[in-house]
Amino acid sequence: MTEVGAVVRSAAAGDGKAWDALIDRYARLIWAVARSFGLSVSDADDVSQTTWLRLAEHLGDLRDPERVGLWLAVTARNESLRMLRRAQRDVPFDPLADIARSAAGPDVDVQMLTLERDRALWRAFQSLPSNCRVLLLMLTAEPSLSYEEVSISLAIPIGSIGPTRGRCLERLRNNAELRACVRGEQPITARRTAS
Repeated sequence: MTEVGAVVRSAAAGDGKAWDALIDRYARLIWAVARSFGLSVSDADDVSQTTWLRLAEHLGDLRDPERVGLWLAVTARNESLRMLRRAQRDVPFDPLADIARSAAGPDVDVQMLTLERDRALWRAFQSLPSNCRVLLLMLTAEPSLSYEEVSISLAIPIGSIGPTRGRCLERLRNNAELRACVRGEQPITARRTAS
């Protein structure tokens, strides 16, 4: 059993110092995942608290305690997505917003292209395997995490982080929809529906 697994088992048994050790080790990871979704500080705080609550609820049920870092990262991602979905439902509708945008002039075209590109990138990112999504989120998180922290959190060797990152980015670059969007072409799926 690894050191992390032993700490998780101790925390599950009620050891407060072990729980504090988990928080010290993974609080930045959870915060980084939440902030990588563009959440505000208060929403990221809510995601962090909910993620720790979920761990407290499931601490004794973890099948692989050594991979608690990955479990926390995935849970923080899921809670962040839940927070974003809730925020989308709560956005007030302004019927005059479209009129104001159309009066804004040519910048609207640039904004629309940027929005389209961002959506294509997000869909391409979501199509990646979960291990790629979590790794890329961790490597682009603010505040940045060291390779050692990423290695510990994901239970992978430091030496494999760079090559895995490269393979994940290559998969992202090869996404047909994203490539078409970057080139300014209509994606294949949109061409089919348009004809």
